[in-house]
Amino acid sequence: MDSSSRQPIQREHLPDIRGRYTPDAQLGRVSWFRTGGNAEVLCKPDDIEDLREFVMGCPEDVPVTILGVLSNAIIRDGGVSGVVIRLGREFATISPVGNDCLQVGAAALDVNVAEAAAAHGIADLEFLCGVPGSIGGALALNAGAYGSELKDVLVSANFIDTKGKTHNVTASDLNMGYRHSEIPQGWIGISAVIQGSSGDPDKIRAHMTDIRDQRSRTQPIRSQTGGSTFKNPKPEDMAEAGLPETTKAWQLVDMVGARGLMVGGAQMSEQHANFMINTGTATSSDLEMLGEEVRRRVMDHCGYDLKWEIARIGNP
Repeated sequence: MDSSSRQPIQREHLPDIRGRYTPDAQLGRVSWFRTGGNAEVLCKPDDIEDLREFVMGCPEDVPVTILGVLSNAIIRDGGVSGVVIRLGREFATISPVGNDCLQVGAAALDVNVAEAAAAHGIADLEFLCGVPGSIGGALALNAGAYGSELKDVLVSANFIDTKGKTHNVTASDLNMGYRHSEIPQGWIGISAVIQGSSGDPDKIRAHMTDIRDQRSRTQPIRSQTGGSTFKNPKPEDMAEAGLPETTKAWQLVDMVGARGLMVGGAQMSEQHANFMINTGTATSSDLEMLGEEVRRRVMDHCGYDLKWEIARIGNP
């Protein structure tokens, strides 16, 4: 049903849960861009069983959106219709399991997972300290940095479907590729098991320090930003466009003169051309229009359809 023809959600129509419903809840203020509208209703379930109760009892005509920490998303100015689910601390647990493995909740921050891995002497997970966001978002996007991706270390992930059934799947099941996962519609990630290798905690922490230092030198991490704006193109697509196969998204932005380009209060970063920032007065519309202007220029100049990496969520 179109949201414009749907009646506003009434609390009595939603399933009883132990968690909390908040009508007209602010989302923009907690997004990394600090822009955007409100959720019609925000739902914070207490635990997995509470989440199961919600998905099993939610009316079919009520749109449901699952959001993480909003590190790689634009919440549009018109807000998000229906129920927005955000998972809380019960979904953020991190614990060692098996050989060099961690079981991590979907709400666990990537950086906290990297820190926990270091504390347990588990190597090969350091890249997560350079990935903004949470494990749930990383599952949805196959997030990665510095030559590694989540699929490289994922043993399995647990999801709840729209009927409340739990599914345990692998990276292959999700057909995970570059910034891509094929998660079935309506499935909600709740946890994952990831595996590294045995390592020296001091060497692991030193590697994480190097990653953080590199990020601070090359990315506008102290700005209101959302991480990489566009996906890096595939080598074959660049070859077809007559460009070097190694061409990155930031280079395409530079080619069309868009480094530092502004629309309203939104700007393509001078420090890293593939990062979009809110200079202080941007609206979500400014951010999205800026991204679309960059995409238009790249198409006109290179004939390449530059793909968004940042999710745009909600109503204009």
